[in-house]
Amino acid sequence: MNISHFDLNTLRLFVTAADCKSLTRTAELSSITLSAVSKRISELERNLNCQLFTRQPRGIELTTAGAGLLRHARSILDSVNSMASELNDYARGAVGHVRIAANVSAVIQFLPEDLATFFALNPGIRIYLEEALSDAVIDSVESGRVDIGIFADNVDATVLKTFPWRQDRLVLLVPAAHPLAAHEAIWFEETLAWDYVALNQGSSLLRRITDTAVSAGRVLKVNIQVTSFDAVCRMIQAGLGIGILPLKAITPALLGSSLKAITLKDDWALRTLRLGINAKKILPPEAIKLMEYLMSVSDSSSPE
Repeated sequence: MNISHFDLNTLRLFVTAADCKSLTRTAELSSITLSAVSKRISELERNLNCQLFTRQPRGIELTTAGAGLLRHARSILDSVNSMASELNDYARGAVGHVRIAANVSAVIQFLPEDLATFFALNPGIRIYLEEALSDAVIDSVESGRVDIGIFADNVDATVLKTFPWRQDRLVLLVPAAHPLAAHEAIWFEETLAWDYVALNQGSSLLRRITDTAVSAGRVLKVNIQVTSFDAVCRMIQAGLGIGILPLKAITPALLGSSLKAITLKDDWALRTLRLGINAKKILPPEAIKLMEYLMSVSDSSSPE
């Protein structure tokens, strides 16, 4: 296989075709003729010596090989776009870039205000922020793909050099008319008779409450799993279960009207978000500057 046969325009056409599942629609979106699209795809298949699409009466479907190529093609195009964006920033006067990966709790609760202040103090620095599960955040820092990671304190981060950053308070969230709404504070174990709305598998929050239930000899009954805090709130509001969320992640307008936040008496309900860096790599100056700023606004009460 000759990698010189790959070009960005053909990869873009391939990704568009995979998304649209139609060569005709791909031609329309790419402003080229249908015959040109078909020729590019056929040449790509010939160069790879494998079929990427199966032709169906109403469009096209990826083969197993096509699905594999799609994963790599998206990664390549994302990297090229990131490269172009970064170089464009330098051309416009940017002095550096910092890459951060953070869990959803950090992204929703703390980073908007912290980064806004940092930007005001350092207008020439650009920040790329990605939201990820805590385990994935740690992997990204360890691999060097990002400079700084922010994650929950109940995941194994021994491969990194870590620092306490912020504390957040986990609360039980229930519909306002729920029987548990009569409580102002409650032990987690008292809630396990009820169905839960939870975050998706792999989230540090789901791991925390699942492990705690198992330690108590109980089972966490998950009725439905979703991918965001907002979705958890909506599902609880609809009566599909109860849930546990960081207090600051709950939209204030929901509290008191359709939902009630109940204090959890358990010690683990007060958790620490941590900063992590790769101890084997030297941070670039702009990342050091951001790290120092984030440390300066950390909760002084966080345990070391």
